Amino acid sequence: MTKKERYQWVLDYFQEQVPIAETELLYQNPFELLVAVILSAQCTDKRVNLTTPAIFKKFPTPQKMVKASFDEMFALIKSISYPNNKAKHLIGMSNLLLQNFNGEVPLTVEDLITLPGVGRKTANVITSVVDKQPNMAVDTHVFRVSRRIGLVPMTATTPLAVEKELIKHIPKALVHTAHHWLILHGRYTCLARNPKCATCGLLNFCKEGAKKSAS
Repeated sequence: MTKKERYQWVLDYFQEQVPIAETELLYQNPFELLVAVILSAQCTDKRVNLTTPAIFKKFPTPQKMVKASFDEMFALIKSISYPNNKAKHLIGMSNLLLQNFNGEVPLTVEDLITLPGVGRKTANVITSVVDKQPNMAVDTHVFRVSRRIGLVPMTATTPLAVEKELIKHIPKALVHTAHHWLILHGRYTCLARNPKCATCGLLNFCKEGAKKSAS
């Protein structure tokens, strides 16, 4: 199977089996999504969704959030991983939104990564989810799944290398959705420790699955 054929088969499979794929983070506007994605670093979406309602109620805008004290923010997110850093990031992010972007969430990767707590992965999430830009956010699920099923070579050992390889072969119109396909597949089927290969629809075309079947 050529790489082109593998990509086509995988994309066709997801388009048929998961026609609607989107973030599981709950939000109502770009600012809320930005807050949620910052909090989601090394934390589950489920935990973030349990935490954000109180934040959005008390600090619904950057104008409100910038006035939060560290202690106020920490109290709201203490159940999230790395609450010290993330409390500082949220307040600092709000400050720079007001200073540099008139309180609006910018929609370019270059602008977003200037905000505290926002790296390339977070910026790619925001631009792809809000604006459907062809940007691929490579989290632990995307990294694992794309290498296992053979979309990218095992020699792609960094998120950026995986991102570049995926972007090269996925049609631009599908990139923002493919991001979610890979995440959801990794979250519910292609698990890190005990992948559910027996029930995986991609098994026959998965490089790691083929190795298991042959052993």
